[in-house]
Amino acid sequence: MENERRLRLIIFPSAFETKAMIETVGRVRQRSTPGDLLKYWAPPIVWMSVIFFFSTDAFSGDNTGSLLRKVVSFIYPDVTRELFDSIHFYVRKGGHFTEYAVLAWLLFRAFRSWAGTRWRWGWALTSLLVAFLYASLDEYHQTFTRHRTGSIYDSLIDTIGAATALVLLWFLSHRATEPQRQGDEWKKR
Repeated sequence: MENERRLRLIIFPSAFETKAMIETVGRVRQRSTPGDLLKYWAPPIVWMSVIFFFSTDAFSGDNTGSLLRKVVSFIYPDVTRELFDSIHFYVRKGGHFTEYAVLAWLLFRAFRSWAGTRWRWGWALTSLLVAFLYASLDEYHQTFTRHRTGSIYDSLIDTIGAATALVLLWFLSHRATEPQRQGDEWKKR
């Protein structure tokens, strides 16, 4: 008898029961599977490994400078030493900014992996904290390499990159709901 009632409710739900089912389904959180964990947490872990590799002597200023010099000389053959040094500096600092912006985005994506909402401050702050801590450890790691030096300023650039990515995500998540309201207001004018 109970099974028949459940079957009947699924096939022919009343209006009240449909509303209750929709509200319940809206509150149900999906259960995570090992595949889901891997799908969302592997990218930030792999990216952290890439960052760690970038912190080795293979990516020291001398090594990146020789490669960048070839690229810049191909585009601008008469580049002066002073101009090249400035370009090299900004490319390296831009790399710091970008790699931690990507890390913050990947961490945020992993933290929100099973939620239906687009934004929660807790996810953003946790992502920023993890990015900051990893940036600090990364700079500390560089003090042990032969041709690299750790710098608190690089950690600051890394953290600013992470914060910038999270601010952009916040704007995008709020903008995704805005066009409908703005469109309706535009039509009223």
